[in-house]
Amino acid sequence: MDDTTWSRVEKLRNWLDENADPGTAENVKLWRVLKIGEEFGEVAEAMHGATGANPRKGASHTWGDVHKELCDVIVTSMVALATCAPQDAEKLLDARLQHLVDRVMPS
Repeated sequence: MDDTTWSRVEKLRNWLDENADPGTAENVKLWRVLKIGEEFGEVAEAMHGATGANPRKGASHTWGDVHKELCDVIVTSMVALATCAPQDAEKLLDARLQHLVDRVMPS
């Protein structure tokens, strides 16, 4: 397998599948989608910390932390998409991205 973004996502998905708790197998799609919410919460926490918005905690994070957590949201979403649509994930994301570009930049 080549070393493209989607091949790396597939490696992560396969690793998760191989190491998943057998009790979660039936609901693997659900857990992978819900994981996006967990990762979003980590972005929100990092954002609060980077801006010092929580006076009790102060500047507890950096913008680098925000960037890392945003990447985690993207990767987690890609793994969830690859879990829900294993044969079509790359094509679905590409088509959706094109749709969004076309919507704001009609030809």
